[in-house]
Amino acid sequence: MLKSRVNLGKRSYEIIIGEGILSQLGVTLKRLAIGTDAFIITNKFLKDKYGAKLSRALLKEGFNFHFKIVADSEKSKSIQTASMVISELAKFSKEKKVFIIAFGGGVIGDLSGFVASVYKRGTNYVQIPTTLLAQVDSAIGGKTALDLDLGKNLVGAFYQPRLVFSDVDFLKSLDNKQLASGMSEVIKYAAIKDKKLFSFLEDNSKKIIAKDSKALEKIVASCSKIKAKITSSDERETCGLRTILNFGHTIGHAIEAAGGYCGYNHGQAVSLGMIAAIDLSQRLKLINQKLAVRVENLIKLYGLPSKLKAIPMAKIIKAHYHDKKFSGKENKFVLLSGIGKTRIVRNVSLDLIKESIKKISG
Repeated sequence: MLKSRVNLGKRSYEIIIGEGILSQLGVTLKRLAIGTDAFIITNKFLKDKYGAKLSRALLKEGFNFHFKIVADSEKSKSIQTASMVISELAKFSKEKKVFIIAFGGGVIGDLSGFVASVYKRGTNYVQIPTTLLAQVDSAIGGKTALDLDLGKNLVGAFYQPRLVFSDVDFLKSLDNKQLASGMSEVIKYAAIKDKKLFSFLEDNSKKIIAKDSKALEKIVASCSKIKAKITSSDERETCGLRTILNFGHTIGHAIEAAGGYCGYNHGQAVSLGMIAAIDLSQRLKLINQKLAVRVENLIKLYGLPSKLKAIPMAKIIKAHYHDKKFSGKENKFVLLSGIGKTRIVRNVSLDLIKESIKKISG
């Protein structure tokens, strides 16, 4: 097993990464002593495919549990779904020492974390991420969120899990689209913080696309370490360091919202957002064309889109005004000044933003 640690004093926790480690979950949870009754939030596919294995791991150590099934859709990150889950959790938790398990991808993790943050003013929860995107990014760091019609992740809280337990075996069942979606976040981490990882992604695409276990462990461990270090230093994005994790997300989130969360998935939207951000970086003379092409080529190498289709620019522009990084009328973009180097730029002109969206328009 590989381990990283998010250091936040009494709220510190481990990120455990390995192949075929789900069977050891019960032992790990028992050592944490966070409760005896697990409320497992997941979707039907994961319950059918892995529910028995997860159940055995919990039963072996004497845990009681209950599965709560929600739809496998971004639309599950809603106030309505959260309310429904909380009601069922309240019924289950009566006279129990309950804790929550988020068993799924980013949607499940965000929803579960939000429910944990508000139920009884805070309930212990653990993340068992099952997608690449969740293992490298969304399961770590304590950001919980729900979407509104106006924009993505506008309701939420910072609430840290007690454990992140990443079994790369789950990644072997991902289809090409899901794997590519996760690779978008991996590319983001490499671009903003790790030149060696960037080169590894360029040189090992065949192994990664073939879901080679060692290659998957490498990228999950590398990204987890970066996210853990950033979260430990800037938990609530008050120092500016954590802001760099939003590279590609300002326009990416706007694309998701403009498409009604049913056009492009998160990873696809972020890949387009990164290309727009790279174009902005070049227009502002932070990078040269050679570097911009290098990043764009890596995005294409993993089957991610580089051109936007069927979403009008006007809708994207309207949605981007609801980005959380706006302060009043002042926007804030995370741009690149080199591989592994970022620059936060405020008050980017609307004309430049439109030109960069034109760059990704098909």
